[in-house]
Amino acid sequence: MRTVTIDPITRIEGHLRVEIQVEDGVIVGARCTGALYRGLEEILRGRHPLDAQRITTRICGVCPLAHSTAASLCLDDALGISPPRNGELLRDLIYGANFLHNHILHFYHLALPDYLPAGALPGALSPGTDEDRRFSTAEIERLAGHYLAALDVRRRAQELVALFGGKMPHDMAIVPGGVTNRPGPGDVAAFRFRLKEVVDFVRGTYIPDLLLLANRYQDYFDLGRVGRLLTFGCFPLEGDRLFPAGAVLDGGPEPLDPGEIREGLACSWYAGADLQPPWMEEARPDPDKATAYSWIKAPRYRGEACEVGPAARAAVALAHGPREFREIAGELLAEAEASPERLSSVMGRHLARGIEAMFIARAMEAWLSELDLSAPVAAAFTVPDEAQGRGLIDAPRGALGHWVEIADGKIARYQVIAPTTWNASPRDGAGKPGPIECALEGTKVTGDGLLEAGRIVRSFDPCLACAIQ
Repeated sequence: MRTVTIDPITRIEGHLRVEIQVEDGVIVGARCTGALYRGLEEILRGRHPLDAQRITTRICGVCPLAHSTAASLCLDDALGISPPRNGELLRDLIYGANFLHNHILHFYHLALPDYLPAGALPGALSPGTDEDRRFSTAEIERLAGHYLAALDVRRRAQELVALFGGKMPHDMAIVPGGVTNRPGPGDVAAFRFRLKEVVDFVRGTYIPDLLLLANRYQDYFDLGRVGRLLTFGCFPLEGDRLFPAGAVLDGGPEPLDPGEIREGLACSWYAGADLQPPWMEEARPDPDKATAYSWIKAPRYRGEACEVGPAARAAVALAHGPREFREIAGELLAEAEASPERLSSVMGRHLARGIEAMFIARAMEAWLSELDLSAPVAAAFTVPDEAQGRGLIDAPRGALGHWVEIADGKIARYQVIAPTTWNASPRDGAGKPGPIECALEGTKVTGDGLLEAGRIVRSFDPCLACAIQ
């Protein structure tokens, strides 16, 4: 048996170490290690509750809108406030722009280089690989050109965030009760113009390139599968969500029960009671813990390690989501010659991102038309001395939860479980591997397995800055 270590995995956010054991051409064991400790949950203790809004956006510069949104929902809940419809529309438009940016970023600049040959991209942008080449010379040139074009489209998406959110990264608009910024007609016109540019790229370039990749790598719909899925849903509007919450465990999608969320510490460098609900957890750093191998904790839902992210959102939305989503998903699944059951896979995750990029872009066009520039964008509130709240939402990478306890007018406890905390979690006390570990184990590989392991891990789009609270 051969042990292969990738430290760190490149083209992801943060420092992730992956160790695999390869025997007779199969990965027989895998471990994911979050290599850093940040202590942001501890930093929040004793601060004013509204500080959570500003500080948690700094967890990550790639997906700050996810934490801004989750923190706002968490404080909305604790403070007992409901944003007006205009506030919700603006929150969702800002967040939707960030979703589009993230999906374009992931496909072209984080994942696609895994499938292009060495030297395909200009300069030192990516080393590429000369293993498993399946594109023609013309297709390689097309994809490399779109890699560069996507850089400009990502800039447009970031400008969308800044137009309504004030700036990017770390917006200043999303706050408890709604948003701080009331856009004028010129802002809306500028947003609409840039949104059309991004949407045209998604429809005319991203989706065709995605389908080309899916066509060439059909076998990757069977690589890196997990099966158990979880989503908190996202884009709330008037008591509902564009993407519904739910879980897929041993059967079809079922309703989400947030009370079933626990966080394990058995193989994490923390001391404290194992498998506590996040609103009760007291974990302390313990870097000398003998049984541990990661700074990432191990969230579990009904005792199971669940994959979170685009595959989970698509699986639940196909059963309980809007008709338009089901139509877009059905069309693209058919073109990719894939069934819904194959979404939890390397290629399924890529396809699911494309499906929801199309759907979110259409939803944003409708939300923009619904804005009432004369209506309120935020609700007034006061901060109580004692309160508890939670904010559950999906980030582009998956289920994100914020929990707060307020005592004597200050934060007594603040907990964050990010998407990569779920996906890159270590084993729990029962020895069950985390989703990425599960996706790696049992994979047939060529050589040392680095090619397949890299493609599997990057299909989850890990973000270690978010996972190592």
